[in-house]
Amino acid sequence: MAMKIRLARGGSKKRPFYRIVAADSRMPRDGRFIEKLGTYSPLLAKDSEDRVKMNVERVQYWLDQGAQPTDRISRMLEAAGIKEKTERSNPKKGTPGKKATDRVEEKAAKATAAAEAAAAPAEEAPAEEAPATEAAAE
Repeated sequence: MAMKIRLARGGSKKRPFYRIVAADSRMPRDGRFIEKLGTYSPLLAKDSEDRVKMNVERVQYWLDQGAQPTDRISRMLEAAGIKEKTERSNPKKGTPGKKATDRVEEKAAKATAAAEAAAAPAEEAPAEEAPATEAAAE
């Protein structure tokens, strides 16, 4: 039997509340579970003690029995100090999205156009002044 430690959603619409449960991985998310290990209330402040409550002894028991925590649960266990931190790789984390890159390209194109427009009259102005000074000298 493949065991998971995962979240089972409860609460009403737009007011989520989760139970941390040990369940067979083949069971539905909110369906049958073997044991309730704690609760998670995402609407509470991040520094609130009541946000995540778990029975650490029972969680450790299920981990020793081979239960695999889901990604969110493993992050909670790392924050609680039960599990060592794992290095995660997200190579696309710092790259901007399509709209942001389009904005940057558009801004760069406008800047180069403005620089060319500013440089073009500056080059033409001395050429126009030269005949005027020649005419004044004569």
